[in-house]
Amino acid sequence: MSISSSSASEKARILAEALPYIQRFHGKTIVIKYGGNAMVDERLKQGFARDVVLLKLVGMNPVIIHGGGPQINDMLARVGKQGQFIQGMRVTDPETMDMVEMVLGGLVNKEIVNLINHHGGRAVGLSGKDGGFIRAKKMFMQDRERAGEWIDIGQVGEIEHIDPALIRLLETHDFIPVIAPIGVGGQGESYNINADLVAGRLASVLGAEKLVLLTNTPGVLDREGNLLTGLTAQRVDELFADGTISGGMLPKIDSALEAVRNGAKACHIIDGRVEHGLLLEVLTDAGVGTLIRAD
Repeated sequence: MSISSSSASEKARILAEALPYIQRFHGKTIVIKYGGNAMVDERLKQGFARDVVLLKLVGMNPVIIHGGGPQINDMLARVGKQGQFIQGMRVTDPETMDMVEMVLGGLVNKEIVNLINHHGGRAVGLSGKDGGFIRAKKMFMQDRERAGEWIDIGQVGEIEHIDPALIRLLETHDFIPVIAPIGVGGQGESYNINADLVAGRLASVLGAEKLVLLTNTPGVLDREGNLLTGLTAQRVDELFADGTISGGMLPKIDSALEAVRNGAKACHIIDGRVEHGLLLEVLTDAGVGTLIRAD
């Protein structure tokens, strides 16, 4: 089937626009937090897998950390439990932790691995318990209404240490790591860790060129709903202080700040509902979300 000259010209322009980005990021690590609608919409799932394979084939090293909140909620509902959140963090009792491990470490992780492999990649599924590469301890949340008080949210983990050796080994053999955000404690206990926070810490440890967070919003919005981009860490702190950033966006922004302040070159918060948004953000001039850099 032939295409019009104008359509052909546009396709050629897009390919040419990608070239300098492919050259700049060749051999670089890109940590991708995969979540939101991109994980549940079949068209977006297939598109994400193809995008990841393409990035790998042109010489980049994508590392995927995935969430699975809706899938966990569905599994909890089957046993008559309702998910509870405090400051964006899931309250995780022992029964919920079992569900988290079953869904994240099993169902969701293997589905992503299979999708990437189906499209020609070489993905390997892991959790932070494999090789003990994500060490964690119990997290307590500071009570924002009662000064000096702390909230016990169960088996929710705070990252103590990430050993990058396993990820580096997989990268050198052209595998694509797909990581479930489950950590292991000193006594072998499991911890549910927010996927955004794992992505941010891993991006720092790996010295990633980019941390990309897929969300269900266009990015960071001001009070009028306008997209904010080109943000510095200092400007983000100001948005925290005046309440512009709140709720479920808090872990994402914490992740972004940790990454850019500790080794990652930049963080992109993008709309996972945009088809091929990952490629648009990494390989084109325009981009589709919020860019955060260190001061």
